[in-house]
Amino acid sequence: MAHVRTYNPSVRVGNWNEDIQLEEDTLKDFLERRANGQLLIQRSSGLVGKMSDPIQLSTTSDGCIRFGDTVMIVNRGNPDRTVYGVGQYPRDDSALAMHMPDVDDSNPNAPGKITVVTGTKKLSPCFRTAFKIVPADDYAKCGEKLRYGQAFCLQVAAPEAGGLYLFSDVVLFNRSTEKARHQVVQLVKDKSFKTHWQIEHRNPVLRLEYEHEPVIANEEIIFQHCKTHQNLCVEESFFTPTLYGNEYEISAHTNLDSHKADKPVNRWMIVMAVAGDPNYPLCLTATGDQQPADLKQSV
Repeated sequence: MAHVRTYNPSVRVGNWNEDIQLEEDTLKDFLERRANGQLLIQRSSGLVGKMSDPIQLSTTSDGCIRFGDTVMIVNRGNPDRTVYGVGQYPRDDSALAMHMPDVDDSNPNAPGKITVVTGTKKLSPCFRTAFKIVPADDYAKCGEKLRYGQAFCLQVAAPEAGGLYLFSDVVLFNRSTEKARHQVVQLVKDKSFKTHWQIEHRNPVLRLEYEHEPVIANEEIIFQHCKTHQNLCVEESFFTPTLYGNEYEISAHTNLDSHKADKPVNRWMIVMAVAGDPNYPLCLTATGDQQPADLKQSV
């Protein structure tokens, strides 16, 4: 047959010398990359280990969140569809997490690199799930209380990540989430008005009364983008494949029920350690029955 190669380098016909040299160069390049830890499998395993490094959350004594605190952003799930009484799909508890799709390049600040966020089911505070509350302007200082309706930025807490900020912008034809086609939520290096967020009370009737009041940790709130006024959302029916398995897609999209109230996919908690109970974030792995007291009264 014409396409069958009759001879090989051992027969020493044709370009046998070049074929042997190419094989030797390929093996040499492989051994060199393996020795330097540059193989894709080595980069992947190293990245998974680095992103899973634990980080200590800030501790609150009075329950208030302050600028400079290290926190987690957690969304309560509805695994049996009866916790909240609404929701089309069963959903587990999830936390906002950083995800770098391009594992071949470990530099998060590389040109053209897009660092997205996903909703991970692993709720332990670590490199990829810990964020820092930072002022959006010069009027707020570190240590001051974060208040409802006040603009702030959410920055990746790990210094090795390059100081990335949570970013969102209006939907365009070439800028939307991959599956839900809603407003994107990403991590970018530069701070701008598109990285400004604000906290709204979960009850729309009480939002005017809570304006400028301190935000309380570990209670459900609405995480709203200042420019587009779209709320941070976990897409319960869409998943993103990551090195840690399938995780929920995250977008900025307001979902309202028939009473003009935000659905559970838009309700988040800014989680911090509690004085006297430093292991508080670990109990978030529990489902349904262990809810905050005010949340039980509202459902």
